[in-house]
Amino acid sequence: MFFLQVFTLKLSRFFLFIFILMLLPVAAAAWFYLGWMERPLPVASTLEFQVSPGMGVRKVAQVLTEAGVPVSEDALTLAARVEEVLSDRKIDIHVGYYALTAGMTPRQLLRMMAEGMVLQVEVRLIEGWTFREWRRVIAAHDGLEHLATSLSDAELMQKIGLPGQAPEGMFFPDTYRVSKYSSDITLLAYAAREMRTHLEREWNAREANLPYRSPYEALIMASIVEKETGLEKDRAMVAGVFVNRLRIGMRLDTDPSVIYGLGESFDGKLYKSSLRADTPYNTYIHAGLPPTPIAMPSLASLKAALHPAKTNAFYFVAKGDGSSHFSATLAEHNRAVQRYLRSKGK
Repeated sequence: MFFLQVFTLKLSRFFLFIFILMLLPVAAAAWFYLGWMERPLPVASTLEFQVSPGMGVRKVAQVLTEAGVPVSEDALTLAARVEEVLSDRKIDIHVGYYALTAGMTPRQLLRMMAEGMVLQVEVRLIEGWTFREWRRVIAAHDGLEHLATSLSDAELMQKIGLPGQAPEGMFFPDTYRVSKYSSDITLLAYAAREMRTHLEREWNAREANLPYRSPYEALIMASIVEKETGLEKDRAMVAGVFVNRLRIGMRLDTDPSVIYGLGESFDGKLYKSSLRADTPYNTYIHAGLPPTPIAMPSLASLKAALHPAKTNAFYFVAKGDGSSHFSATLAEHNRAVQRYLRSKGK
């Protein structure tokens, strides 16, 4: 009996020893894996790299190695599979440009690509600017892919799904954050969708009995309001003046539309001859709204055009401090003009 107990104890120890021997490679592999995953990659300075469509983890490791940061293809592929098992979800890496920075570990690299933490750039498209001015800004931006540079306005509008549409006013001004090296066409297509969304929402919430036959006419009015004043408190009043004029068939007599019609020939000054120039945008000659917007209106100007102030004013004049004086009659307006012209002359 004693012999059997001793034999059993020795046998148990033997199997325990065998079990430990079997665990050692697994433990060593786990220790190596965890150590490698948390060990900073040999990055001397920030390295930008691109993940193209169809690229997998193995190809990424190859690209990084070729760029001077040695990353084991087998180790990174194994790491991705282990992470999938641990997280119980498939790891898909996102297309785009990434930055590998000093101190980044393989685990952080995988997480960055799995979560699509791509490099981004800011593009500021300013309210009140024209499409021509926007195109210049976009063409000069070094963080975009320039596919639209050689396209005419008509060709560009075709590309973004608005064939035959004049581009002016059709894009929402904002500061856009986009993936680095996104195409300029993609950016403009997004800005166009944003404008359609805002215009549709504001149109559906508009005041009753406005003299617009369509959302596009409201967009034209918003662009005029945008160019006539930058002051929040004056927008609705300016819109109210122009709405009053439209209702009685009075000409808008707005200088910004005349300037827009002059195009590149405008030298910064309006002359009497400018006000007689027979362009479709000369609202001193032609009644009603001009044929298209004259700039990219902000959301504030859209709201003003569709919620104009209820006013008896038909005239306004700049006071010289950015604000305007509003008048109900021509006589009152003429007195205001003289007063503020004298103040400017001092």
